[in-house]
Amino acid sequence: MTSSSEEMAQSSHAIGLIKSSNDSVEEKLDELRRLMGKTEGDPLRIVGVGAGAWGSVFTALLQDSYGHLRDKVLIRIWRRPGKIVDKATAEHLFEVINSREDVLRRLIRRCAYLKYVEARLGDRTLYADEILKDGFCLNMIDTPVCPLKVVANLQEAVWDADIVINGLPSTETRVVFEEIRRYWKERITVPIIISLAKGIEAEFVPEPRIITPTLMINRATGIPIENILYLGGPNIASEIYNKEYANARICGAEKWRKPLAKFLRQPHFIVWDNGDLVTHEVMGGLKNVYAIGAGLIYPIKRKTKVLTALTNESATSKSVYFALCTSEMIFITHLLAEEPEKLAGPLLADTYVTLLKGRNAWYGQQLAEGGLNLEMGDSIKGKGMIQGVSAVKGFYELLSQSSLSVLHPEENKPVAPVELCPILKMLYKILITREFPLQAILDALRDETMHDPKDRIEIAQTHVFYRSSLLGNQPK
Repeated sequence: MTSSSEEMAQSSHAIGLIKSSNDSVEEKLDELRRLMGKTEGDPLRIVGVGAGAWGSVFTALLQDSYGHLRDKVLIRIWRRPGKIVDKATAEHLFEVINSREDVLRRLIRRCAYLKYVEARLGDRTLYADEILKDGFCLNMIDTPVCPLKVVANLQEAVWDADIVINGLPSTETRVVFEEIRRYWKERITVPIIISLAKGIEAEFVPEPRIITPTLMINRATGIPIENILYLGGPNIASEIYNKEYANARICGAEKWRKPLAKFLRQPHFIVWDNGDLVTHEVMGGLKNVYAIGAGLIYPIKRKTKVLTALTNESATSKSVYFALCTSEMIFITHLLAEEPEKLAGPLLADTYVTLLKGRNAWYGQQLAEGGLNLEMGDSIKGKGMIQGVSAVKGFYELLSQSSLSVLHPEENKPVAPVELCPILKMLYKILITREFPLQAILDALRDETMHDPKDRIEIAQTHVFYRSSLLGNQPK
């Protein structure tokens, strides 16, 4: 009897915890709805634009948390129609389905399993937007997410959206949001946009500056920058969906970043808020530059007998590269930020996870090992857009401008900032102009005339390099 009473008490306690958790989720939603002026019977409409790995996972996290509150919120995602799932991917997808009992049961329950059998046999063609409805992102087949409401028509997806999640690569953001502007011409309310994109472009007229995805969206749509935010952090999409502990920052105007941080926060995904929108966004692009280089270094090192003998396998060469790339990033942050020390932790954490498991480091490694070549471009099957390639071009071209010149420490003459960034220079000549082979990245490491990385950091810390015009105005 005592045991039974204890079990009942434990069961009641568990039910109470679940109810409390559900109540807190609903309370967070209600709080955001009030702030956005939503009335009863008018659901909050959240739309993901772009269905890469992070865009799909971010939308799926919201669906998992809030999707059951259908009277109060509608969550959907847009991706372009017509993308065919090739036979090899269909075969792998079938293996993933049959290895996961929960996924298998879900598909059978939804009468959706048979089409995957037919695709495995080559009797049916699957499409990326079709499988996304069942919870399969083409760029992340091994990690199924929850079923999603997928809309293939962009106008239908966004015309009445209250919150838009930009899950597009930076290279596609401008074009898609220029199209979206046409559908928002007669809007009365102003939507909120949360951009997940990490990448930059350079602009030179009337003066050199960095163009980030949030600024692209601002220019393309006319939405005030105060309503556009950036969310980023040291995150791998599949791990976040599998509830590995992670954190991120949502950056932008105080009016929206604080309530959105609360709305997005989950027990395994902690979201902080920060007012420094553009700088955090730029740092998200900067680490992708050096992640590609890291990917190039490691496998080439294994194939180069001389370097292997000198470094005793990988640890030393990795540390040499890491010291050089972090010193260049520190130097660049002193150009971009008035208080660069505040960026050290977030930038280092984001760089670390990208070097370990990010797609940009993977891309560099695949180039070095021969699995990919530069002629294939930077949109890679199963991975999506490698944003570090365009970031290499953007940062190199920006830091090559003579108007940004800094004093060379030894030659005592003004030089473009890129002259103090040998790794960035070599990556540009390998990936963009293709003047040098992949192995040239090792020559940059072994250059006997190269400065000690410590010297580059000291130069940055003891000279006034900050150029406020590079990033423009920040939202308050």
